[in-house]
This record gives sequence, C-alpha cells and structure tokens, in this order.
Amino acid sequence: MLHTPTPDVVSPPALPRSLTPNGTTPAWRQFAAAAEPASGRPMIAIVLDDLGIDKRRSARAIDLTAPLTLAFLPYANDLTEQTERARSRGHELLVHLPMQPHGHDADPGPNVLDMNLGAEEVARRVDWSLKQFNGFVGVNNHMGSLFTENAQGMRIVAEAMRNNGLLFLDSVTTPKSVGEMTARSLGVPATKRDVFLDNTDTAAEVELRLAQTERVARATGTAIAIGHPRDATLNVLESWISKAKADGFVLVPLTAVLQARTGSGVQQAARP
Repeated sequence: MLHTPTPDVVSPPALPRSLTPNGTTPAWRQFAAAAEPASGRPMIAIVLDDLGIDKRRSARAIDLTAPLTLAFLPYANDLTEQTERARSRGHELLVHLPMQPHGHDADPGPNVLDMNLGAEEVARRVDWSLKQFNGFVGVNNHMGSLFTENAQGMRIVAEAMRNNGLLFLDSVTTPKSVGEMTARSLGVPATKRDVFLDNTDTAAEVELRLAQTERVARATGTAIAIGHPRDATLNVLESWISKAKADGFVLVPLTAVLQARTGSGVQQAARP
C-alpha cells in the first residue's frame, strides 16, 4: 500500500521562491550551475536522484568533481545544509518530486502526488515540496510510473513549474509518460533522460550504461543519464569522470543540455 502522510504534516517556514527579486529571470536560469563551453564536444549531464536521506552517500555524491545535477528528496532532513554545500561545489539542484507508482510494493515517501487525493491536494503537495529548500532549477519525478501517465496531474505540476520559473526533467519511469509533453505545452522548459545507470546495482551495469550514455552523446550531441547515490555507482563515477573528459566529452549540468536541445531553452506553448 502506498505511503500516504497524515494530513497534519507541519510545513516549515516558507523559503523564498526560486525567482530573482525583480521576477524577470526564471529560476532555471538564475540558479543554473556554471558549464564549461562544449566547443563542439558531445555533452553529458549526470543526474543523481534520491539525495538527502543517506547522508554519507549524499556527501560522496556532492564531493564528485564534475558539475553534476543533484536531485534531493523534499522530505529529507537538513536540506538547507546539504543543498548549500552542493551548490558551493558547483553542482546544480533539482527537487526530486515523489509521484505515485504503479503497484503497491514501492513507497515513494511522504507527500506523494496521487490524483486519488484530488487536484487541490496535489497542488498543495507540489507547493510543499518546492518550499523545502532553495536554489534549485526545477524538478524531476521520483518514481511516478502511474502519476506521470496522468495528463491532469502532470498539468498541475507543469503549472507550478511555469509559475515558479522552473524546468521539468522527465525521468521516464514509464514509456507512457506525458510529463515532458505536458510541460512543453504550457511553455515550461522540459526534456527527458536517455539512460538509467544503475537499475541493477553493480559496477558492471554502471560501466555498461555509461558506455551507452557516451554512444548517445556522440550520436546526438547530448545525453542525460540518471543514477543514484549507491556505492557501486559512486565508485564507477569517481574514475569515469576524468576518463570521459580525456575521451573528448564535456560534463555539464542539466541546464546546459536543455539549452543545447531547445535553443534558448524556452519551449513555446502549443497553439490551439
């Protein structure tokens, strides 16, 4: 059975929304991490999900030298300290938004987005998640194989992204996801991952999937790979980062790939 939080969850004091003081620069640009110019080289963005709960492994991820994109679960503890350290190390931040999966054997955690709760409650939970820390460029889905297939639910998420100047990364936990398409239809900068690095938690699997990521980047110019703060994944990445650079790839934050894929990075809303 899905974990559903009690309705009396106490929200912390609201943090400033991820907008500039004059409201003219969207958060996904304001908080974008510095990116090395590609200069014709294929670009790879490594996104690490599920940050914040396991502090030892989260710290290992933060200590990696490349400009990574780190997705923090909004219900983790000490998020301000962890995310500020991540930004100081040159990484880019996402909110890893819990969404309802298919089946009942996976628990996405508190404040999961579930359309059975109604649109108003889903919107409240999105807002709650966006207030847990600051300095992020957007969100991606944590689980969500069921929720991301729901156009009404993803429209609620996309409207929050649009209203807060954020981007959306579709983790593609289901081939039927409408997340990227829905976000784009509302003018939200959006893209999707290409490769999962560690569906099998072994070094051999991570090495195989990084090679796949490299092939995608060489073929298309960009690649987005999603992994998790697991020892095997972190061990492989520690050695792979320098090798990838030597092999002619440039490792960049997510926003650099988004801009390369979309030109200005701004998707136009679909015409009626």
